[in-house]
Amino acid sequence: MLDPKLIERNIDLVGEKLATRGVETDLSEFVVLNSRRKDIIKRVEALEHQRNEGSRKIGTLKRSGDEEELSRLMPELKALSEEIKDLNEKKTEVEALLREFLLNVPNMPDSSVPEGPDDTANVEIRKWGEPRSFDFEVKDHVLLGAELDILDLPRATKIAGARFALYKNAGARLERALINFMLDVHTKQHGYTEVLTPFVANTESLTGTGNLPKFEEDLFKLSDTDYYMVPTAEVPVTNIHRDEIIPAELLPIKYVAYSPCFRKEAGSYGKDVHGIIRQHQFNKVELVRFADPENSYEELETLTADAARILELLGIPYRVVVLCTGDMGFSSAKTYDLEVWVPSEGRYREISSCSNFEAFQARRANIRYRESKGSKPAYLHTLNGSGVAVGRALLAILENFQTEEGTVKIPEVLVPYMDGIRVIGR
Repeated sequence: MLDPKLIERNIDLVGEKLATRGVETDLSEFVVLNSRRKDIIKRVEALEHQRNEGSRKIGTLKRSGDEEELSRLMPELKALSEEIKDLNEKKTEVEALLREFLLNVPNMPDSSVPEGPDDTANVEIRKWGEPRSFDFEVKDHVLLGAELDILDLPRATKIAGARFALYKNAGARLERALINFMLDVHTKQHGYTEVLTPFVANTESLTGTGNLPKFEEDLFKLSDTDYYMVPTAEVPVTNIHRDEIIPAELLPIKYVAYSPCFRKEAGSYGKDVHGIIRQHQFNKVELVRFADPENSYEELETLTADAARILELLGIPYRVVVLCTGDMGFSSAKTYDLEVWVPSEGRYREISSCSNFEAFQARRANIRYRESKGSKPAYLHTLNGSGVAVGRALLAILENFQTEEGTVKIPEVLVPYMDGIRVIGR
């Protein structure tokens, strides 16, 4: 959520920044509600002053025994109190409307973010690894998975429907190996604290990260409850510190978490229907950081490097792009995407988004930090990134390390996690 004071003081600038995201954000409603709220506050303060003066006068009259003046003044004070109560109720109503409005306003892009309408304006920052040249016909992960009996999409569809996967044999083992490998690297080499959170979250948690109220159609809700299946571990992990004040000396706090992720993929009808690129359920290892605003953009660089290190250790070619204003997520101020090379498609596909949300989520979830004892708490900055999406890593391994014989070589770093298996054969 944006700072209301920032909008109030720089409404034209905020409007211009939001317009670069390609969404219409009419701030006139904010102006009206904010003005109404300030008018009510001003009126309440004036009436409270009047009531305080009257209360002091009543004290004097009681001491002097002036019953006639007391009987005249008491009803006036009662009427003042009733008016103040009524105005405070109206203020609460206006503040609720103001919060509801702000909850649907996206974050402002950082000044370093390139402007553009969609992913065609994203800017490549760097590449790592050379895409492999094959001297045989490349198979995609769906065909490889079926031939090696490690991926069964038809039976997954029978069990649950489209956009679900059934891994089996070495495929199931590879999925588990990737999860454990990523957790080990991020905890042992990158200094993250591992957490295992609930796989459901309530409305307040999803509102804190920016998924609600605007994107409810993307979520799976459990009927007759306040629970939603988590779309990413970012939601429960960020909410670990909701409504808390963190001592500045503890920052940055770095968490890593595995979770299954559940998404309706609303609006993606007909998009990526082949294979396991876009699923309703998939596994992910997530990185979340709570940072001092002074150095949160340095934290974004190291978080992105931590996610990229996974791909380097696996030996999968990738590139890093910075998303333009029109392609960023609702809550993000700046996002880097990591994209892996997919040989069957001859292009890079996203496997991780690493974002700095600045104080946007912290303000929604009321997560603050305190510089020193007695100092006023302030909103910290939150960041997160996939470290990385497990299914897409498995896909990239199958396609990039396939052989002419139709087998798949296991990246060396995964061999210990695969109980010594070096090749997935038929």
